[in-house]
Amino acid sequence: MERLISKKIVLRFGFFLLLALFVSSVNAGSKDTIEKKFNVQPGGKLLLESDKGSVEISTTDRDVVEVTVYKDSRWGDDDDLKDFEVRFNQRGNDVEIIGEFLRKSSGFFGNRHNKIRIRYVIVVPREYNIEAKTSGGSIEVEDIKGDVFCKTSGGSLNFGDIKGEVTGRTSGGSITLDGCEGNAEIKTSGGSISIGDVNGEVTAKTSGGSISIDRAKGSVYARTSGGSIRVDEVFGSIDASTSGGSVRAKIAEQPKDDCRLSTSGGSVIVYLASDIKVDLDAHTSGGRVRTEFPVTVRGTIKRNSLDAKINGGGPEMYLRTSGGNVEIKEL
Repeated sequence: MERLISKKIVLRFGFFLLLALFVSSVNAGSKDTIEKKFNVQPGGKLLLESDKGSVEISTTDRDVVEVTVYKDSRWGDDDDLKDFEVRFNQRGNDVEIIGEFLRKSSGFFGNRHNKIRIRYVIVVPREYNIEAKTSGGSIEVEDIKGDVFCKTSGGSLNFGDIKGEVTGRTSGGSITLDGCEGNAEIKTSGGSISIGDVNGEVTAKTSGGSISIDRAKGSVYARTSGGSIRVDEVFGSIDASTSGGSVRAKIAEQPKDDCRLSTSGGSVIVYLASDIKVDLDAHTSGGRVRTEFPVTVRGTIKRNSLDAKINGGGPEMYLRTSGGNVEIKEL
């Protein structure tokens, strides 16, 4: 009996030893680094399009674009690294980078593309335009003077203070923007959106997160199906709607166009500068309508709706909720 138990222990030890050696050999993997440098003048453009990889873009005072590509195949070998090719091209002050897989996905462990990790670390002049697209990774762009367009199918987007227009799109991550001088168009299908100071118009859309905007000099268009919306200061018109949270906005100047704030699952709170003129159309199915402004009421006064003019009337202020209160406060 003791001999049988001893034999089982030896077999188990041998099995785990072989497994450890196998995992160690697999994890050893392979690595490769590509470094390129291009002399350019400010005002050019970086064009990056990659089948995979995270992207980090920072700036320098020098007239140069420096690119470092880290290729890491933790569970593969040199052949897997060679399967991902990176090509470079320079046209005047523009630099183009293309990263792509040479073979279709295959392999004993499933998708061979999943074995490889790609990371782009790029330095550009402080005044430069960016167009970056990746099918699998996050993108980060530090403070820069120029227009920025970034798109990823599987990661977050993070932008610093951009002295130009910003377009950011992702299918699976959150988006942050410290601020920009031009318009901002921000869209994600699976994350929250956080925007700082925008000296232009803002378009923000998400199917699964909250939206927060500190300040917009132009109009705001915000949509989410699964979170709250907060706009601390808007100087133009606003159209904000959510199906799963509250809506809160502060309107600092007289809007030229109609404004709409609506939700199916929370309260609606709007702050207006004291001299703003609007035609108020407010209604709730699950709460009350309250206002701090003296109003001229049209029709019957009801606790859950208010059809009135503020400061003599102006563009329409449409406020709706099915599950909370509507409040109109003085800014």
